[in-house]
Amino acid sequence: MKPHRAPRGTGVLTALLLAGVPLGSQAQDTLREQSVSAQQTQAQLQQKIDAADDETRQALRELRSTRREASRLEDYDAELARQVERQAKTLAQRERAVSQLADAEERLPVLTRQLVGRLQTLVDADMPFLRGERQARIESLQQMLDDGELSAADKLDRVLAAWRTELDYGREVDAWHGRLYQPEQGDAGASEASRAVDYLRVGRLGWYYLTPDGDRGGVWQADAHRWQPLDGGALREVRKGLRIARDERAPALLDLPVSLTPEDASPASAETSHQPAEGDS
Repeated sequence: MKPHRAPRGTGVLTALLLAGVPLGSQAQDTLREQSVSAQQTQAQLQQKIDAADDETRQALRELRSTRREASRLEDYDAELARQVERQAKTLAQRERAVSQLADAEERLPVLTRQLVGRLQTLVDADMPFLRGERQARIESLQQMLDDGELSAADKLDRVLAAWRTELDYGREVDAWHGRLYQPEQGDAGASEASRAVDYLRVGRLGWYYLTPDGDRGGVWQADAHRWQPLDGGALREVRKGLRIARDERAPALLDLPVSLTPEDASPASAETSHQPAEGDS
């Protein structure tokens, strides 16, 4: 009997088949390890990408904040430059004002003396009401100008106060008692000047007098520099005006002749020296 032999190549195939099982398992493990490693690598890479994104976003935020701060600083710098420019202009204006003030202080005594002179001219050219009082005020100012203890500013204040008093005469209705003013002091003038009368002044438009018995009165005529007698109707108006000035009745219109003509009331006439009236009201 012949011995049985396996077909050629069968042992090799069997070995290969037997060896195939462990070879496939190792490959799967290797693939699995490689897959896990790749996943880990990808996760690490994603973490790096995420970290880079976070850093980029943070950098962008810081950049925007820096730009805003730079813009704010630019605006502040521009505003500061404008303030410096305004302060420089203000300083220049103050320096000019100080210089002008120094010049004005040097001219102030001359100006003050000129104002007193013009006030004297005004009183001389005006109706001679309260002449003694007004002239005494001017003489007091003239003496004050030579007072070395008063400052130039104080002297100017007193002169301006006197001017305000004179200007107020043009806006007031006034009444007072006094001796009848007469521009000429002859025999008749002396007797008339001793007469006590009531005076009524309506601004600088009219100056009137009325005797205590109310029978005689007059209006001052600036152009003629004398009193013009009034008739009965005008005398009643003067009495009414006296009561108004003394707050004894309500204000009302007065039908009276005026003392000044349009030429007398013009600004040019105030600068012209009329013949000074002597005496007092």
